[in-house]
Amino acid sequence: MNRPKILILGAGYGGLSTAVNLQKKLNASDADIVLINKNDYHYESTWLHEAAAGTLSPEDVRYDIKNVINSDKIQFVQAAVTGIDVAARKVSTDKGEHTYDYLVIGLGFEGETFGIEGLDKYALSIANVGAARQIREHIEYQFAMWSQDEVKDDSRLTIVVGGAGFTGIEFLGELGNRIPELCKEFDVPQEKVRVVCVEAAPMVLPGFDPELVEYAVRHLESKGIEFSIGTPVVQATPEGVKIKTGEEEFDFIKAGTVVWAAGVRGNRLIESSGIENMRARVKVEKDMRAPGFPDVFIVGDCALMINEEVNRPYPPTAQIAMQQAETIADNLVALINGEDTHEFHPKLKGSVCSLGEHDAIGDVMGRKITGTKASIMKKIIDNRALYMIGGAPLVMKKGKFNLL
Repeated sequence: MNRPKILILGAGYGGLSTAVNLQKKLNASDADIVLINKNDYHYESTWLHEAAAGTLSPEDVRYDIKNVINSDKIQFVQAAVTGIDVAARKVSTDKGEHTYDYLVIGLGFEGETFGIEGLDKYALSIANVGAARQIREHIEYQFAMWSQDEVKDDSRLTIVVGGAGFTGIEFLGELGNRIPELCKEFDVPQEKVRVVCVEAAPMVLPGFDPELVEYAVRHLESKGIEFSIGTPVVQATPEGVKIKTGEEEFDFIKAGTVVWAAGVRGNRLIESSGIENMRARVKVEKDMRAPGFPDVFIVGDCALMINEEVNRPYPPTAQIAMQQAETIADNLVALINGEDTHEFHPKLKGSVCSLGEHDAIGDVMGRKITGTKASIMKKIIDNRALYMIGGAPLVMKKGKFNLL
């Protein structure tokens, strides 16, 4: 009897966790497991805002896939996925085609511009390691050029951050720490620097406890961050962004740097795969399979699952993606053994939002925490995610130990 072939697309939190869980649960003779990823490394997407601000090296955000998978059980293929055809059970890459018996799609997120004119051309996005490095270098370039220009253009030192969700707020927190360092390095008066957060929604960090949100805004404002809430961006240009401030009222913020952090969608390859989707996210069955395709599982940012208690989708977090991966691995083992699959039930332990190196807000196990205590909890969570994939060696190599 031929061994079933399990094809895993993407080595983000969901895809790599699925692979690591499978190698713990299956012998090499049980299945052929192939993991496909564009890069030969995994990056901690929840750390990208630090690399983008320049408070963490891009190299510290990533680690080699080969260091956490067992090559006797899993074949790693470095290739970019170019097409998915679930009807034909075929996946195309820039290095050839692959067939499968079971498919796990974990291709991650893409930035969502909501059709706003110019955003795709003139705004930077915290999308991956390369993009984070680009943002860091772009900001440093603007500071360097300001200090060199004979005629000073202060708009070079204006940074607009679009979005007051998790990514936007965490990026602003890192900027609050990084700006004084940049000013010292490039001899820039700090009062010349302007950082503005623009958010279309009427609130910061929707879904977070209002008391914690107030703490976060107050903390960031103390670092000089400005907030423009309920003012959607309607256009981006090479000079900055146009925002809507009223029914027929607009304002233009001239800025040398625009970073867009106001929304994500699933990978666009989902839209041409033959699987029903919404903005490239698949409303999965309770066992994480794609509707109508019992041989296809969806994990992470590409999966859409409704929290029936509040009738809203669960947020696409690393915590949930890694829990989904464990369920998917269990269900793949069950299918191989001819057994029934089981439902995914997320165990939400809360969430922590960083506000810079030593400050954060969090709602953990029903307790509200702020400041250093929340910051320590954030680092513990980050280290735990490393441990779940690569054990103690990965934590020792990449973990965060600057707790105080």
